[in-house]
Amino acid sequence: MTAKIHIENSPDLTAEDYLVVGVAACYYLDDGDLKPVKVLEPIPSAYLESIFQGVPTSYQRVCGTTIGAALAGNMAEVTEGEDTQFCQNFADRVAAAARTYKAHPAAKALVAIGEARSNINHSTEKKRVLNLENIVTAEDNVRQHEYTHKTL
Repeated sequence: MTAKIHIENSPDLTAEDYLVVGVAACYYLDDGDLKPVKVLEPIPSAYLESIFQGVPTSYQRVCGTTIGAALAGNMAEVTEGEDTQFCQNFADRVAAAARTYKAHPAAKALVAIGEARSNINHSTEKKRVLNLENIVTAEDNVRQHEYTHKTL
């Protein structure tokens, strides 16, 4: 019998369900300076497949695990002792990512449970800034023709 985990609105998931988590190199904007930070995030199956096709990514390492291990914080094999923080809404994102592996079980073959892989195309060319605010101004509006919303 498998133990049910408690994730709100997730009666379809168990502690033994598969998912992949990764350590991403991100940045915080602090007084105009970018400060590096490592973030532990669940990775959906479609993105995992693109990572192993060579797409540049902010992830440095990925590791196959279970929901139970991820929610218990047993992530030593992927963090390798580095100072790593959990992403926002970690439990919700764990549930969402685990569902993608249920829908696409072929992705489980890319990373086995307990296996950590770092042979991915890690790049910080496009920096992931976690606390960046996008301020929209009037100049950002796209001008439209006067007849765009008229019936001709």
